[in-house]
Amino acid sequence: MNLVIVESPAKAKTIKKYLGPDFDVVASYGHVRDLVPKEGAVDPEHGFAMKYQVIERNEKHVQTIAKKLKGADALYLATDPDREGEAISWHLFELLKGRRQLGERAVHRVVFNEITKRAVQEAVANPRELSLDMVNAQQARRALDYLVGFNLSPLLWKKIRRGLSAGRVQSPALRLICEREAEIERFERQEYWTIEADADKDAKRFVAKLIQLEGVKLEQFSITDGERAEAVRQQLEQAAAGTLVVESVKRKQRKRHPAPPFTTSTLQQEAARKLGFTAQRTMRVAQQLYEGVDVGAGAVGLITYMRTDSVNLAQEALEEIRQCVADRYGANHLPPQPRFFKTKSKNAQEAHEAVRPTSVLRDPASLKPYLNQEQQRLYELIWKRTLACQMAHALINQVAVDLSAGDGNLFRATGSMVAEPGFMRVYLEGRDDAKGGDDDEERMLPEMNEGDHVTLLGIRPEQHFTEPPPRYTEASLVKALEEFGIGRPSTYATIISTLQDREYVVLDKKRFLPTDVGRVVNRFLTEYFTSYVDYDFTARLEDDLDAISRGEVDWIPLLERFWQPFKEQVDHTQANVKRSDVTQERIDEVCPKCGGQLSIRLGRNGRFIGCTNYPDCDYTRDLNPDQGEAEAPEVVEGRSCPECGSPLEIKRGRYGKFIGCSAYPKCRHIEPLEKPEDTGVPCPKCGKGTLQKKKSRRGKVFYSCSTYPKCDYAVWDQPLDEPCPRCGWPVLTLKVTKTKGASKVCPQKECGYRAPVEQSGGEDEGG
Repeated sequence: MNLVIVESPAKAKTIKKYLGPDFDVVASYGHVRDLVPKEGAVDPEHGFAMKYQVIERNEKHVQTIAKKLKGADALYLATDPDREGEAISWHLFELLKGRRQLGERAVHRVVFNEITKRAVQEAVANPRELSLDMVNAQQARRALDYLVGFNLSPLLWKKIRRGLSAGRVQSPALRLICEREAEIERFERQEYWTIEADADKDAKRFVAKLIQLEGVKLEQFSITDGERAEAVRQQLEQAAAGTLVVESVKRKQRKRHPAPPFTTSTLQQEAARKLGFTAQRTMRVAQQLYEGVDVGAGAVGLITYMRTDSVNLAQEALEEIRQCVADRYGANHLPPQPRFFKTKSKNAQEAHEAVRPTSVLRDPASLKPYLNQEQQRLYELIWKRTLACQMAHALINQVAVDLSAGDGNLFRATGSMVAEPGFMRVYLEGRDDAKGGDDDEERMLPEMNEGDHVTLLGIRPEQHFTEPPPRYTEASLVKALEEFGIGRPSTYATIISTLQDREYVVLDKKRFLPTDVGRVVNRFLTEYFTSYVDYDFTARLEDDLDAISRGEVDWIPLLERFWQPFKEQVDHTQANVKRSDVTQERIDEVCPKCGGQLSIRLGRNGRFIGCTNYPDCDYTRDLNPDQGEAEAPEVVEGRSCPECGSPLEIKRGRYGKFIGCSAYPKCRHIEPLEKPEDTGVPCPKCGKGTLQKKKSRRGKVFYSCSTYPKCDYAVWDQPLDEPCPRCGWPVLTLKVTKTKGASKVCPQKECGYRAPVEQSGGEDEGG
C-alpha cells in the first residue's frame, strides 16, 4: 500500500478514483506548519533561522497521516505544483521526519497540472525529489512578510492607532489606490465642444463629426464654450446650404486576433467584468473545478491548475481543441497552424499550462446538470476563451467618409461591420473603462462615392467635459498589480481582501476608494518607508524570489540585503517621528477662533479639520474632500445631548451619517441615526440592557446589548428568550443553515447545544 498526500479532501476523493486499491489518499487540509505567531519567529542574528510550529487545527490531520503511514510502503507528496504546494509537502516531510515516523520508507514528490486519470497516473509513475529551491523561495517570501509585518505594524500602532497592519505586498497595492484617488481630487474639469452633423443618403441616416474648420484641423479644445460652438454651427449651416459633398471614401479591412488562453490574472479580470465575481470568489470556484466535480461517472477535474502565469497549451490539448473547432464550426474557422502565445510575464512558470478545460469535449451545456450556477458560469467562460484562442481571426470592414460643408470645412463619418466573425462567434474579451463607442459594434454607413451629394438634416453642437481617471475596479486593480509586478498570481485575491479586511479601502459602486485610515497609513509609508512601497523595489523582490525558485540565487543573502537598511529605517522612525507628524497634515489656513495653524487630522470617525493648538483651542469642522470646504452639520431639532446638554447634530463619518454632540471633542456622545430594532430579549451578560438588532460596518446584521459600550455582549444570530437546557445560559440563538435548516443553538461555544426548531424539546446533539 502507498500513501498519497494532497491538500484537500475533494482533491483526495478525485485522485483516489484514478489510482486504484494500491493507493490510499489523505488530505493535509493545507499547511501543517507555520511560523510561531510571536516576535523572534525569524532570527536575523542567526542566519534568519525560522521557528515553526504545527498549526493547531491541523494537528489531528497530521496524526491521521502518521497513522495511515504505518501501513504504507511509500509516501507520495502530491500537493499543488507551485511554491506554496512545494512548501506544504516539505513541511509535512520535515514534521514526519522530526517525529521519526517516516522510517526507511521512500518519499516521492509528484506534480500534475490537471486532475485527470492520465495526468495523475503519469505523475505517480514519474516522481521527482522535493525542490528545495522552490521551498527556499517560499521560506524567503514568508520571512520577508513576517519581518515587514512584525516591525511595521507595531510602528503603525504607536504612530497612528492600534490594530493597524502593514504588509510587504499590500502596502504598494494601497499606494496604487491612494495615488489614483489623489489624481481624481487634483483633477480640474475642462469644458470642450464637438460639432456633429445629421445627414441622410438614400433614406439612410448617419452622423458625421467636424474634423476641420476653415482649413484648420480641430483639436479637443479648439472649441471651449457654447457661444463659440453656436457661432460655428451657424457658419457651417450657411456654408453647407443643406448639402454635404463626399470628398473621399477610404475602405480597409483589418484582422482581429483572439486573446490568449487564461492566466490567473486574466481569469480574475474577465470574471470580474463579465460575471461580477470578486477575485476571491473566482479563485474559490476555480479551485472546485480543478479539484473535481462528480459529472455522473464520479468526480473529475474539469480545469487545469488555476494559479499560473503561463499561456502555454499542451500539444494534446491543442489537437483536441482544433478538432472541436472543426467539428462545431467548420474547417474555415480553423487557422492553418495552431496558435502559440507569448507570455507578458518575464518570470512566467512555463512548465505550467494556461487555465483551460481538461477536455474541451465537455462543453458547458453537457455539464449543466452537475454544476451549481457559479461553477457553470466560470467553466463556460474558461471553455469559450480556450476554444476561441485556437480559432481563425475575425475580419472587420471599416470605412471612413470625409464630407465637406463649404470650402475648408470637413466632417468625417466612420462605420464598420464584421465581414467574417471567426473567433468572435464564440468569445470576445472584455475591456476596462472603455471610452466612446464600442468599435466592435456594427455601424453601417449608406453606400457613398466621391462627388456624391448628401442631404444635411442639421448641425448639432455637443457639450463635453474631461473626466478624471477612473477609480480601480477589481479587474483593473488586478491588471495593475500584474503590470507593476506586485505579488504573484496566487496572491492577487488575498491582497485585495486584506486591504478591505483592514478597512484601508472600501468598494463603492464596484470601485475602490481609500478610507481616511488608509490614506494616513499610505502617507506614513510613502513618506518614511519610500523604497519599501516603491513599485520597482517590490517588483525586484518578486523577481528575486522567482530566481531563488529557479536555483539562480541564494535566499539568505537576499534577506540580509533587505533586513539591515529596513531595520535601521524602522529604528530611526521610531525615535524621530512624532504621532502628530503622521496623523496631522497642515493646510494653508489659519484657525478662525484663535489664529493658530489648521491641519487635517485623523479622528475615530475619520479625517477632519482641527486647530493645532488643541486642547487650548477646540475649533473643528468637517472635511469635505470633494469641495475642500466646510459643510454645516444639520441640527437635530428638539433634542439635546444626554451627557452635556449641548445641541445634537447629524454628522458624517467614514461609515456614513450618525448623531453626535456639537461640543465634540469635549463631549464624545454619539448614537446611530436610525434607532436599532429592540428584540426585547434581556442581555445575558449584564442583565440590564436588551439585545438590539444592528448592522456592522459592512452591513451584516448582528445583535448587541443596548447599553453598549458599557456592555459589549453581541451575537450574530437572532437571540431567543430561552435558557439553554444543557448549560443554563439565559439565551439561545436561532441559526439557519442550508444543510441543517433552522436550529436552536447555544451561543456559548464550549456548550455545543443544538436542536432542530421542530423538535427542540427532544434529544439534543453536540455541536
